[in-house]
Amino acid sequence: MKPRGDDVVTIELTRRETLLGALVAAFGVFGPLGGLPVSAFAAGNAPAAALKPKAKSVILLWMWGGPAHLDTFDPKPAAGYDYCGPFNAPIATKTDGLRINELLVGLAKLSDKYSVIHSMTHGNNGHETAAYMVQTGNKAGDNIVHPGIGAVVSLRKGYDAGYSSLVPPYIVLTDPLGRFSEAGFLGERFTSFATGGDPSQTPFAVEGIVAVGMTDQQQRDRRDLLQHLNTMRLAMKDDVRLAALDQCDAQAYDLILGTAGKVFDLTQETDAVRAGYGKTKFGQSCLVARRLVEKGVPFVSINYPGWDTHKENFQVMKRKLPEFDTGISALIADLSSRGLLDSTIVCCVGEFGRTPKIMWDAPWNGGRGHWGDCFSALVAGGGFKGGQVVGESDDKGEQVKDRPVHPNDLVRAICELLGIDPDASLPDPAGLTVAVAPPVWPGGTGGGRLVEIL
Repeated sequence: MKPRGDDVVTIELTRRETLLGALVAAFGVFGPLGGLPVSAFAAGNAPAAALKPKAKSVILLWMWGGPAHLDTFDPKPAAGYDYCGPFNAPIATKTDGLRINELLVGLAKLSDKYSVIHSMTHGNNGHETAAYMVQTGNKAGDNIVHPGIGAVVSLRKGYDAGYSSLVPPYIVLTDPLGRFSEAGFLGERFTSFATGGDPSQTPFAVEGIVAVGMTDQQQRDRRDLLQHLNTMRLAMKDDVRLAALDQCDAQAYDLILGTAGKVFDLTQETDAVRAGYGKTKFGQSCLVARRLVEKGVPFVSINYPGWDTHKENFQVMKRKLPEFDTGISALIADLSSRGLLDSTIVCCVGEFGRTPKIMWDAPWNGGRGHWGDCFSALVAGGGFKGGQVVGESDDKGEQVKDRPVHPNDLVRAICELLGIDPDASLPDPAGLTVAVAPPVWPGGTGGGRLVEIL
């Protein structure tokens, strides 16, 4: 193949470097990264207590921005119009005592497969800090940048467990959260691989793997051209120090051109299955998540923005809730029908809830603000019991009335089901003894192990 200009080489270099970086981050091909020596990840630092795992994978449906608990899983019609707005007719579910928003008709039929926590709390109303606390299970302010649960799973169920797939063990669909350093002190090796792109489009243009408008043969031609132009490597072909680079390069192209990368190819699914998830970016992300855990990826996060409804909350919810209901209902039902729900945790939560009392005045026009005192989470599969309601909020959804659940309680429960000891030390570069999540929320009252659903 003849070069068609500098843009040919530049584009290919960019795509290859992107994927090489992902593979290096996932597997540490070149040795120590993120300031941690290889010895820090040796078996001697593995969890001290051997927990019998029930789950193999996690799908975290991150409701980015903070969903209104009164408009989703904890409606309060009796509180009056200033609290419930036009959502005054919640529907019953298959679970005694659980009513949810009237637009969540699919979830209402599946409530025996999931449980709802009505009493999540941490008291923080800042996006960055609240997201950090919910995803790490640690309270901010202890001068330690703790890793998120995805990075911990990437370590314990990826590196420690001998994970060998070319697909990185921690995938984010589609955009990185960006609210905090998700890998924390573990370093870049354990950060996520964010796909970019939009899975509702064909092809799903996964960054560094799928090139829109390019055939596999064109990819091979570009690889051959790049290798031909790499005169320095040709001159150093016998240098053993570059063997790791060659290995990484081969793995990158194996992911692009081999079978591993096909996990992102939704054209392999039937039209009926794709339609069942909804032909939206979110719905098709749920379908990709199912395909990823089916292939053994231990942690998949779906970053689902749009829940930060300071203005015109109800106009947004009337559009967003049916989309959410279609995607998450299809995911839970599909996992169940394929025998995957028992081994896959599904967790739907945001960084906080939203103000129970509606802000009717301009410029909010029926908006809701941030609310960390009380919010909801949905958990399913992987050993979590279905058909349960944990905790209770007060009559207006403003405060926890019964059985507070703090972020550490939720993170510790997920770890327990995965067979990860939440009390075991993580490899901290400063030599500190740092567990995954504390057994007691600092300064909190109540809380504790989620015995009701474990």
